[in-house]
Amino acid sequence: MLLATPITPFDWNRILLSEDAPPLYLLEVLVRCIITYIMTLAVLRVTGRRGVKQLSLFELSIVLALGSAAGDAMFYDDVPLAHVGVVFGAVALMYWGFNRLTEQLPRFSDWLEGAPVLLVEEGIINMKNFRKQRLNQKELFGELRRQQIEHLGQVRRVYIEATGEMSIYFFEDADVRSGLPVWPERVDAAASRVAESGEYACCQCGQVQELPRGGAASCSNCRYPKWVPACTDKRVQ
Repeated sequence: MLLATPITPFDWNRILLSEDAPPLYLLEVLVRCIITYIMTLAVLRVTGRRGVKQLSLFELSIVLALGSAAGDAMFYDDVPLAHVGVVFGAVALMYWGFNRLTEQLPRFSDWLEGAPVLLVEEGIINMKNFRKQRLNQKELFGELRRQQIEHLGQVRRVYIEATGEMSIYFFEDADVRSGLPVWPERVDAAASRVAESGEYACCQCGQVQELPRGGAASCSNCRYPKWVPACTDKRVQ
């Protein structure tokens, strides 16, 4: 493919400046940056403090829209700032309007931003909900390990929030039960036939069952056939 204009390698005038705009255009870029930055701050003030925390899908879409509008306006000479102002104003109005709708229509809120979903209940993974969230076990167990959790028997409930964060509720030490270890080296040692009799945890959902020596069984909860010795350790805080 032939270029309309030959390119001179390491042409610093071309690299640092535009051949289509005079050097004074850099001053206009500076002014554009200041104006669009002020507009961005103004819209973020409208969205409130939640905008600086973990973002919901709706809030993320706003950030992407503002980023595109602000970035283009900062250095493209053919993007009028009045047009950008309309975009910022429309985004702010949509945010305000959708917030009012979510306050009055809970189902609309669940559709727009998502609702909390129960992932773990009484130390057992809710496989139906878990699969719907398109998560994998490594992601769930990684989050539990960050909270110093050793096994599912220490966990009363786990919810995945609309922001993607996980809310975890624990059993009291006296109520901790046998559960599936979340340490990867123990899960990786799963077997379909157990060497010794005792309590074993299903490697998929965490259901605990008593198995005889040399026994092989499918989980009564999810039908998965692999097991690891259940853990009973208390949670160290």
